[in-house]
Amino acid sequence: MRMSRYFLPVLKETPREAQIVSHRLMLQAGLIKQASAGIYSWLPMGYKILRRIEQIVHEEQAKAGHLAMLMPTIQSADLWRESGRYDAYGDEMLRIKDRGGRDMLFTPTAEELVTDIFRAHVNSYKDLPLTLYQIQWKFRDETRPRFGVMRGREFLMKDGYNFDLTQEDALHAYNRHLVTYLRTYERMGLQAIPMRADSGPIGGEDTHEFLVLAETGESEVFYDSQITDLTFGDRDIDFTDKAACAAVLEEFTSRYARTDETHDEAVFAQVPEERRRTARGIEVGQIFYFGTKYSDAMGATVQGPDGKSVPVHMGSHGIGVSRLLGAIIEASHDDKGIIWPEGVTPFHVGIVNLRQGDGETDAACEDLYAKLKARGLDPLYDDRDERAGAKFGTMDLIGLPWRITVGPRGLKSGVVELTSRRTGESEEIAPEEAIARIAAIYDGI
Repeated sequence: MRMSRYFLPVLKETPREAQIVSHRLMLQAGLIKQASAGIYSWLPMGYKILRRIEQIVHEEQAKAGHLAMLMPTIQSADLWRESGRYDAYGDEMLRIKDRGGRDMLFTPTAEELVTDIFRAHVNSYKDLPLTLYQIQWKFRDETRPRFGVMRGREFLMKDGYNFDLTQEDALHAYNRHLVTYLRTYERMGLQAIPMRADSGPIGGEDTHEFLVLAETGESEVFYDSQITDLTFGDRDIDFTDKAACAAVLEEFTSRYARTDETHDEAVFAQVPEERRRTARGIEVGQIFYFGTKYSDAMGATVQGPDGKSVPVHMGSHGIGVSRLLGAIIEASHDDKGIIWPEGVTPFHVGIVNLRQGDGETDAACEDLYAKLKARGLDPLYDDRDERAGAKFGTMDLIGLPWRITVGPRGLKSGVVELTSRRTGESEEIAPEEAIARIAAIYDGI
């Protein structure tokens, strides 16, 4: 993509409505535009990052054998009355009527609808286990939408639902999802800590939230500092191995880590004092096991091995896909702008032409651009007739991890400048070496 042909409405002034860093930088970098309170249009670069995050989620769910689908955003209130949640959910649910006077709602979550799909098509234990998930827009009518995409009313969420014959099988699904989430967040450059949480309107006994530590987090968190030393890394997990998945759960949840809703001061006091930490965290996902709460209420049963009909055990598992953009920015920025981790960057590298219109410089930039694309990379070429300072400012603001700067002086010596956005370090190397270095960085990401 060439900057001269791209739609990137960068703002020069700080938006007055932005209260936190991620909201300010998303507006300034031209990623989003507010349509109404808590509802945003996703502009080309923001949408591109959103799709990169979505793709990572899909890839990790597929590795675990979970099946993608898509359910409607508008649901019948009748299903929610079956589960008992229509009146219990509260004012966050946007309730509407269609032209026939039927009660409908804009989905905040989809336990009822997916249970209805399951009960219509599955009737034998031989079809279990089954996990279905979607990445779909949701709506929750927040009283005070704020902080941009961090607490909006309309948001993109991955919501998954497991159906299992027994509690043991369902808890394995719970553990399996925890593993997939750890892998997902690490691929995005985040350390998301699983913390014991409150189930809220979803219900259920077992639930963990995944929180990214950040000063602007909406939750106060209490944790053992040892947990921040843990990484999942590149380990290979057999998702059918119950013991292996349970071991990961034990590794990442055995140390104290809780939100303020479930914090227990007496238990926290047992952590060595030098390891006790309090901070704030941004919720980016949650997993639940709620047993037969919905299957009992809605008649989602299967015929067991003994021929008897039994309700299935269920759980639900969410990732805030759109919220993740804000969380990543909160965790990765400086006073110049965003710093995207390589796993989610909208473009792999930026090319800055220091003297647009100079034949040799233009040709060198075009050659770099073509060769990077030939290596399967996605460069953003700033070919605008702008001063160098403005180009560097834009690149720093939008936060591409790497920049290649091309100018007449360097070309006379046969070099370009390769700069890391995270460290600010630059080095002069041959154009071919810069291409090879960028390709190596992204190999396997």
